[in-house]
Amino acid sequence: MKPVRVFHVIPSLPEPLEPLREIAYNLRWAWDHDSIELFRRLDSDLWEASNHNPVQMLGRIDQMRLVAAAADDSFLAHLERVSGSFARRVQGQTSWFRRTHPSQDRLLVAYFSAEFGLTECLSIFAGGLGVLAGDHVKSASDLGVPLVAVGLLYQQGYFKQYLSQAGWQQEAYDKNDFHTMPLRPLAQPDGKAVTIEVQYPGRIVTARIWWAQAGRVPVYLLDTNIEANSPADREITGELYGGDNEMRIKQEILLGIGGYRALEAAHVSPTVYHMNEGHSAFLSLEHVRRLMERYHLSFAEARELASPSMIFTGHTPVEAGHDYFVPDLMDRYFTAYSQSLSLNRHDFLALGRRNSGNEQESFCMTVLALRMAASSNGVSKLHGLVSRQMWHDIWPGVPVDEVPIGHVTNGVHFRSWLSHDMNGLYDRYLGPQWRDAANGDLWKRIDTIPADELWRTHERRRERLVAFARRRLREQLKRRGAPPSELEAAEEVLDASALTIGFARRFATYKRATLLLHDIDRLARIVSDAKRPVQIIYAGKAHPRDGGGKELIQRIVALAREPVFRGHVVFLEDQDMAVSRYLVQGCDVWLNTPLRPLEASGTSGMKAAANGALNLSTLDGWWDEAWRAPRPESELIGWAIGNGEHYDDPAQQDQVEAEALYDLLERDVVPAFYETGPDRVPRRWISLMKGSLKNLCHTYNTHRMVREYTEQAYLPAFDRFSRLETDSAAAARELAAWMCKARTEWPQVRVESIEEGPSGEAKVGDLVCVRARLRLGALSPENVCVELYLGALDAGGEITQPACFPMRHTGSPGNGEHIFEASGVPCCRSGLQGYTVRVLPHHVNLAARFVPGLITWAS
Repeated sequence: MKPVRVFHVIPSLPEPLEPLREIAYNLRWAWDHDSIELFRRLDSDLWEASNHNPVQMLGRIDQMRLVAAAADDSFLAHLERVSGSFARRVQGQTSWFRRTHPSQDRLLVAYFSAEFGLTECLSIFAGGLGVLAGDHVKSASDLGVPLVAVGLLYQQGYFKQYLSQAGWQQEAYDKNDFHTMPLRPLAQPDGKAVTIEVQYPGRIVTARIWWAQAGRVPVYLLDTNIEANSPADREITGELYGGDNEMRIKQEILLGIGGYRALEAAHVSPTVYHMNEGHSAFLSLEHVRRLMERYHLSFAEARELASPSMIFTGHTPVEAGHDYFVPDLMDRYFTAYSQSLSLNRHDFLALGRRNSGNEQESFCMTVLALRMAASSNGVSKLHGLVSRQMWHDIWPGVPVDEVPIGHVTNGVHFRSWLSHDMNGLYDRYLGPQWRDAANGDLWKRIDTIPADELWRTHERRRERLVAFARRRLREQLKRRGAPPSELEAAEEVLDASALTIGFARRFATYKRATLLLHDIDRLARIVSDAKRPVQIIYAGKAHPRDGGGKELIQRIVALAREPVFRGHVVFLEDQDMAVSRYLVQGCDVWLNTPLRPLEASGTSGMKAAANGALNLSTLDGWWDEAWRAPRPESELIGWAIGNGEHYDDPAQQDQVEAEALYDLLERDVVPAFYETGPDRVPRRWISLMKGSLKNLCHTYNTHRMVREYTEQAYLPAFDRFSRLETDSAAAARELAAWMCKARTEWPQVRVESIEEGPSGEAKVGDLVCVRARLRLGALSPENVCVELYLGALDAGGEITQPACFPMRHTGSPGNGEHIFEASGVPCCRSGLQGYTVRVLPHHVNLAARFVPGLITWAS
């Protein structure tokens, strides 16, 4: 029965407690220990039962508890302290951004992501991508970077995981009640909901806008589950990553195009757009379309104006992780839209194709983002390299190493993942400035922490992890209908003093969760050693359609039931942020075994490291970068499985790396943990902990990451866009006209000859000169950048580790020819060297060094 009218019931708070409402609706509480303790103090059981949701908690709490708290001087003093800190941090004017860039008051970044992992009670994320996006938002808030976030508000969010009696993953979906979450609907002054509209085939879809406040950063979320839409369209925001490819394109149209319109409806005017993964890449088209309307530009002109203001971050080196839509599906959803861009079908679909001439090629969202954004990056040094190799054909003729995809290595938001105990330890010995996270000199103070105090702090967290795992396991068994004997046994699994290994991540097959299970007999000897026991706690979800990932879970659960492993191996169901926090805060060793180079970055090991755990990982993602980074030889940071080798036979690779893993455990990890002195403190292990903390924490955090994005991407993008936008986009018009001429004339550009240059022999230290004769068609010498490309030759005769030297125009002898020369070029290395000459387009307003298709090499 549907209601005739609806109304919203809000918590009734006594006047002295009214500040709790504002605190509850600002997600800053999620990374502030004092705020969390304030809510726990009201009712700790209800805090847990509400899944750490203060809005729901305040709506359900017994009114007498609120009355008692309002008369409690101690509680009110706590509330005043939290409220004062909240006001200073959210409204203060002394943030890093304002101190460092005081004149940049027009910058506003719009950060688009399909998921945001801000807190466990706001279930609109699936895993690492969403948690990274949430940590990005939190650090932007802490640093005062002017940023707004845009995403989708899923009715069901990601699935809840539970296991059958046979250990097979099952999925259940809970519906989110947005009215009892730290969210508010965006409303007009008259109270009417703010909505936006997006054209879908034969109909208009309407979306309501909700917003969550995360410190200083508003997060706008779109919701199609409203009466204005058909039942099918109400499901567009029904489920995260659910449905088929057509549902995916509907969601990505809403995220990109609808999200752009949502900002307009909220009267927010970004100057820079950041696409977190390709899901939101359609926003680039809407950005161009709106600029076409605003300044009466052609598509080419608006594209040149829009491109510098867009940043794209890719997150996956796995081909299957990128979204592709077949041409027929694109035709169905974008025929009318492409006409609004004044593009024919071929030119429109070419924006998302590697090979624009292949009419059968699917439309790729990553290709669209790479073509439209002037700045693109991977999320670790290794991932940047892999991305350049994956997408180099978009820039034909450009050497792989120079493909314009850089990297900004991921990080984690420390205060969201640090235990209360470690937080206090850092306050005492590092001082309050440790929260800035990125100060390397400050983290050297780790050496001042007494070894026994660091160890006791960590032991407390391991004890809490073991207690949590026992409770969680008992609840799992009870749900499955396990007999009383199994429930009693769950109370005794794990040992609060034993070496504890954690493995918690998405159960994709390339992450190889069962590499540790490769030799069951050897593993049994390791875990069951009476004097030096080892225990392993697993957690993680497989994608609902990933049978291989589910089989890995089933295998681990079956192993945990075998007598020799019972009590030593545990699988915790339904990993969420709360489970993850217990694990990264309490484990001694964080295990990570992806198949190189399929892990773009990974961040769980960074969270564990910040809590004092040691990483044991294959050299992939961030760990490859961290392991190879310069550091004092005496300061070990953990262990590397292998040296980054690649084997053509995956089975052989598994065999070799499993053997290496067992060797490390037996020879290094276990002995270091159990080697103690008379005070029972493992000094060698603590030395490893301190080496990890000193060398990793100042780099692998989102404060450093967001600063890099701000100074290397956001501010340069804003400056470029501002120059082009001035005077009704006059510079963009001129650039577009110039680009049209450059593309037309480029087939005429060639290097006729290299007339002078070194040959035979030269000595190290000699200065050489190279002169080349070029034809430029109708382009002038000022329209090109000519470079000498010089380097050592490999066994195949290819130039390696090249250096580029600019060549200056020295004359035009006639007949359309031009002379360019590089002089005073030093010979820095002995051995066989080679050189060539290349020509690139040059314009003062070009946002990217390389333009796809516009590069000419001497033949």
